[in-house]
Amino acid sequence: MYIKLIQPKMRKRPMDTDIKIHMSPPLGLLTIANILRSENDVVVENENVQDIVYDKPDIVGISVTVDTLPRAVEIAEKFRETGAVVVAGGIHITTAADTIGESCFDVLCIGEAEGTWADIIEDYKNGRLKKRYICGGKLRGEDITAPAYDLIDKENYLYCNIVHTSRGCPFRCDFCYNSAFERRYINRDIDAVIDDIKMVGSKHIMFIDDNFAGSRKWTMDFLKAINPMKLKWNAAVSINAAYDGELLDMMRESGCRSLFIGFESINPESISGVHKVQNSTYDYERAVKAIHDRGIMINASFVFGLDGDTKDTFKATLDWIVKNKIETVTSHILTPYPGTALYKRLKEDGRIITEDLSLYNTAHVVFKPASMSEDELYRGYIWIYKQIYSFKNIIRRMPQSKSQRAPYIMFNLFYRKFGKATDFLCRIISYKRIGVIAEKISHYLK
Repeated sequence: MYIKLIQPKMRKRPMDTDIKIHMSPPLGLLTIANILRSENDVVVENENVQDIVYDKPDIVGISVTVDTLPRAVEIAEKFRETGAVVVAGGIHITTAADTIGESCFDVLCIGEAEGTWADIIEDYKNGRLKKRYICGGKLRGEDITAPAYDLIDKENYLYCNIVHTSRGCPFRCDFCYNSAFERRYINRDIDAVIDDIKMVGSKHIMFIDDNFAGSRKWTMDFLKAINPMKLKWNAAVSINAAYDGELLDMMRESGCRSLFIGFESINPESISGVHKVQNSTYDYERAVKAIHDRGIMINASFVFGLDGDTKDTFKATLDWIVKNKIETVTSHILTPYPGTALYKRLKEDGRIITEDLSLYNTAHVVFKPASMSEDELYRGYIWIYKQIYSFKNIIRRMPQSKSQRAPYIMFNLFYRKFGKATDFLCRIISYKRIGVIAEKISHYLK
């Protein structure tokens, strides 16, 4: 059977270049490919880096996020004209299946691929396909399939050294996809993760979990296991990990170089309004100091437009970022994803101002803010990005540790400040080669 798996093209944000869409391959689709390829001919196409070939597969699987849903429907229509059965899955389908029109796709895949795709294939062969397949059983760590790394066209990506250690997150913040559906936090087997690390063939690893440290015991056991491997690695964690000195010490010892943390807001009213219970704004500076004292850089995520935010929030947040020398910042406009607690609340309050899901990429205002206008929210979002990555504030945020300065400069200047020029260079000599250069600089400078 011929199966094609597709990642629809994402919509870039104002500050993004094509580097963003060439950053890394789609591990979700590569995982499905590994599940299916022993008995099927499986092709993976990422529309962000290549054109879709509209041939005649038996089944087309499309991975859908909220902002790519309109494009996914267009792709589905074209393939259905050829007689293909189109299966839609991914985070948005899992979270908001009840909002998807019955005519958009032939099949909805809800939940983990390991608990759905085998049944889809079997029912297709026997002519009894259902409209929905739900991963009903409790997925165990040992059930999680590794991605098919060998199917990656490395020329198209900056980084292919990406590994996942878990699924889900133990917390339930109102604005996050993890606040919807019955999504549990599951860690993979440690030996399986180590096998993936060896498969990617790099000493610099990016762990791409929602929460790398969601289980303290598992994380400590894993860090002890990888310590002899002499890796350098990055990951995303909740801020509560920063209050665990023993855990931070083990992270540093095993090769941690940077942590992505969802601070979301420096305003306690804003945090309490979305049930981000693990965050205490009063302890933020202590957390930052604990991480920086161990020579680990921080990529801080902030969300603007929470009900406690005003137009003064942007300046206050910028001042805090500069004062605490936060190395990199990712900012978002609050976006109520369908299926989340936030969407339900804003919908009931009549605050949703557009249902054009292509705008739901955290770079557009799609709701009525509580304490500022829509225009003030958007202009503040653009303003703070420009200010953070101004020459003045890049210098002011320069890390104290010399070992951190090379990766800091690479991100702040070559990815953000001069991203267009870097992207032009990538297109000339390939994203892969630029990624290798950046990786070597990051790895060997100490």
